[in-house]
This record gives sequence, structure tokens and C-alpha cells, in this order.
Amino acid sequence: MRRVTLFIAASIAVPAQAQVCAGAAASMASDGRVYGHLPYGDAAPSELVPAPAGFALNACLVRRDMIPDLERLLAAAQGDPAVMGQLRGLSCHRSIIRQASVFCRDHPDASADPDATRAISVAPPGHSEHSTGYAIDFAVRPANGCPDAEACMAATPAARWLVANAPRFGFELSFPGGNRQNVKWEPWHWRWVGTSAAAPGAARARFLFAKARDQFPADPAVDRVVTIPSITPITYVTVPPWVAPKPPKKRRR
Repeated sequence: MRRVTLFIAASIAVPAQAQVCAGAAASMASDGRVYGHLPYGDAAPSELVPAPAGFALNACLVRRDMIPDLERLLAAAQGDPAVMGQLRGLSCHRSIIRQASVFCRDHPDASADPDATRAISVAPPGHSEHSTGYAIDFAVRPANGCPDAEACMAATPAARWLVANAPRFGFELSFPGGNRQNVKWEPWHWRWVGTSAAAPGAARARFLFAKARDQFPADPAVDRVVTIPSITPITYVTVPPWVAPKPPKKRRR
């Protein structure tokens, strides 16, 4: 009996591991996170369709549910002179296998832990929102010399337009600056969750992103949760039922 107890204790003490690149593994947190990134499964091929014509800079597949809102967003951006450019799709759905090839390629700043270095800017395979088919990396064209990276991208009129308007079309910024998830700020990365929970397909998207939305809120976000710091309690007082007074008796003279 003692041997069994020791075996169980030893098993519990071993931290979970996630396969990242060939021959390498990384520690997995209790909530499934690897290098700060939450786990996500791959979208079924039957659920993926091409993005609207002219949108993608490369091949771009997204969830069918997203298409109506994406078309409305692109039409609104095209009709607004404040955008001063054209919103294009730089990266859409990436399968887990494709994500592995992106994550594991050589990194110029590789350190003693190259996977941790890669994870600053790229999610490990199995931990990217792109695999869900509900995430898009937007680009702005013409780029006007901007490499579409962080502050440079965020400073463009089109990126500012997204911040002001994307939530109206069901899109929210997954990784704002200084996010509690400790994932790199990505002003180009937007996930679709629908304009409301009742929108077609939105319930499924919101289910997939439920943990991220609860623990690491997007900003700007769709259906932002407002926290009320304190509430003044209401005191209820029981009032007896009203009884009509009896009319005074007439005195006899």
C-alpha cells in the first residue's frame, strides 16, 4: 500500500509537458497554457471557407460564421475616408501543423531557450487562436514603409479605425498592450465573437474563447463586462396593510 501511495505522489508532482518543436517540450500550466498561450483545437475543414475576394494577401480561410460580419466590416472601412488605406488579411486560419512550421522555424534572437523566445511573438502549435478559424491578422495597404509591426501598425489611420469600429462588427482585440496573459501586444490580431451571443455562430466562438475572455479580457472588446466596485444595499421595510378608517359615529342631540 505504501508503494502505491508513493507512486501516486510522484505522478502528481510531475508537471504536464507540451510538445512544441521536434525533440523539445515545454511546461504546461494547470489551465493548459504554454508560454502564456491558451490551448485551442483545429477547425474542421468543412467549416472553413475563403475570405471575401480581394481581402487576402495570401491564402485565407476563415470560419463560415464570420463571413457576414467580415464583409460588413470591410464595406464600412472602404466607405470611410478616415481609414486612408485598405484593410487586408495577412494571416487567417492556420492549422496546428502549419502553426508548428511557423513556430519552429529559426529565430534570429534565439537564446538558451529558443522556444520561449519564439513564443514571445508566435503561439506554440495547439495554442494559437488562428487554429480556430475565428482570428485574423489585419494588414494595411499601402503600407507606406510601415512593416505592420506593433506601434507602427497601431499608428496607422486604418488601425485606429479598427479600434473604434471593429467591435460593432463582432471583432475584438485579443492581445492589447500590457495584457494580463503576458502575450505580446498585437494590434493586428482580432478574433471574431459575433455582435451578440445570439448572432449565428457566435455561441460557438464565445465558447472557444470563454476562458480567454473571462481571465484575459480583450480591449477593445465586444460586450465589455463592466465591474461595479460597490453596491449600496437596499433595505426593505415591511409595511402593514392599509385599513380605511371608520367614519365617526353621529351624536344624537
